[in-house]
Amino acid sequence: MRHYLYLIISLFLLFIACNKDRPIELAPIPTLPETPTIDTIPPTGTSRVPPTAQRMGYKDKGWEYLVTGDYVNSGPPLALFNTFFGPAENLLERTGENAQLPYEFNAVAAFNGIKVAAPNCLTCHAERLNGELIIGLGNNSRDYTQNRAGTNTLVSNAIQSFYGATSPEAAAYEPFKRATAVISDQTILSTIGVNPAGKLAVVLDAHRNPSDLTWLTEPRYAIPQAVIPSDVPAWWLTKKKNALYYAGIGRGDHARTIMAASILTLQDSEQAAEIDTHFPDVLAFLKSLDPPKYPLVTVEQEVTKGKDIFNIHCAKCHGTYGDTDTYPNLLVDLATIQTDPLLATSNFSLSPFIDSYNSSWFGQGENAAELVATNGYVAPPLDGVWATAPYLHNGAVPTLEDLLNSEQRPTYWQRTFDSNDFDYEKIGWHYEVKNAGGDANIYDTTLPGYGNSGHFYGDKLSLEDRADLIEYLKTL
Repeated sequence: MRHYLYLIISLFLLFIACNKDRPIELAPIPTLPETPTIDTIPPTGTSRVPPTAQRMGYKDKGWEYLVTGDYVNSGPPLALFNTFFGPAENLLERTGENAQLPYEFNAVAAFNGIKVAAPNCLTCHAERLNGELIIGLGNNSRDYTQNRAGTNTLVSNAIQSFYGATSPEAAAYEPFKRATAVISDQTILSTIGVNPAGKLAVVLDAHRNPSDLTWLTEPRYAIPQAVIPSDVPAWWLTKKKNALYYAGIGRGDHARTIMAASILTLQDSEQAAEIDTHFPDVLAFLKSLDPPKYPLVTVEQEVTKGKDIFNIHCAKCHGTYGDTDTYPNLLVDLATIQTDPLLATSNFSLSPFIDSYNSSWFGQGENAAELVATNGYVAPPLDGVWATAPYLHNGAVPTLEDLLNSEQRPTYWQRTFDSNDFDYEKIGWHYEVKNAGGDANIYDTTLPGYGNSGHFYGDKLSLEDRADLIEYLKTL
C-alpha cells in the first residue's frame, strides 16, 4: 500500500532555497551572468531562455513547510496509517507526529480537520546514494510500472471498516481517492526508475475547472494515451535556471510553478492562494541547496586537462564552473541535440494543457506562472553531475562514460537499484547488458520515449581526453 501512496506524488514537483534570517535577493534580472564569458553568441541550433523576476523567500521557512506543510492535505487517516506501518526511522529529524512518519509523508490536517498522512515533495526529490539520503537528488528507483487502482479500494475499505463510509475520516480521504482513481491506469511506465510527472500533470489539470480549480469528474479535454518517461532533475540546479523542466516550459513565477503538487488534493483556488504564500520560501530553500561532493580523490593533473577540454567542447551550452561560474540557459533544438523527442513533443507541447494552465488561476495575477511549449531541451547545469545518473532527460544512459561514447551505450540494460552499487570508474550505475526488454527491471531504449540517441558530442574525443573530462566532471 505504501508504494501506491508514493505513486501519487510524482506530479511535477521541482524545488527549494535562501538564508535563515535574511530573504533571498529578488532576482529582477539574472542572478548569474546572462552569457558565459568564453562565448557570448548562442551556438547554432540554440536560443537563450530569458530571465524573469522571482519572488523572495526564507529558506528555513521553506524547509519547514516542505516537510510539515499541508500543500497536499488529503490521505489516509494518520492513526490508520500508523497502525499499518508503525513508526519509521526519523531521517529528517522532525518532531511531533511527523517524527513517526516516513520522510515522504507529512502529518497534516485535512480540510475538515481530520489528521492525515499526506505525501510530500520528497517522494520524487530525495534519493539514497551510497546509503545516504540526499535531499534534492531526483529519485531514480521508484516503481511506476503497475496499476494500483486495487490498492485504492483496499485503503477505502479499511477506512470504512475502521471509521464508516460516511465518517469525517472517509471525507478527508476523498480528494486523494478521486485523484488517484483517475491517474492509476494513465501513468503506467515500462521501466522502474523513471517518472511519469508530465502525464500526471496533464491528467490532473484536465480534471480541474480552470476558473476556480474545483474538481471535475470528467476531463475537459482528450488525454493522450502515451506515458512518456522522465528522469527527475536535481533541485540544486534550480538556482541557475531561467525556465523549469527539461523542455524549458516553466516560465514566469517559479514559486507558483513548483506548487503544482497541490493540484492533487486542492479544494479550490482560494486554498491555492493560501498555499502560494508559502512557496517563495520553498523556492528559497531549493536555491540554497548545494550538490554532494564527489567522495573519492581525483587526480589533479587529469582534472586540469579535463577542465580545458570541457571549456572547449562543453561550456558553450553547459556553462563554466569555479571562479568564473556562468550558465547560458540555452534551449537546444531537437534537430541539434537529437535526443529522444517525445518528452518535448507530447505532454509538454499539448495545446489544451498549455492553454488550460495559462488561463487558470496559476497563469493569472501579479505572480502568474506560464507554460511555453518548445521544440527542444535546455542544456542543464552540471553541478553535482557525478551523482545524478542515469543520464539524459529520460534516464536512458547508465553512466557518464556511456554518455560521452554513444557507441558504448547499451540498448537493453539492468541495474540492481541498490544505492551502494555505484560505478566510480564509469561514473553512474553498475549495470548488466541484456539481449531484450520486456521486464520492468530492464531499461529498453527501443521503446517510444525511452531512446538513448543524441548528445553525440563526446564521440569525437580520444579515450584519454574522455577520461580527463570525466575526472573534471567529478569535481563540479
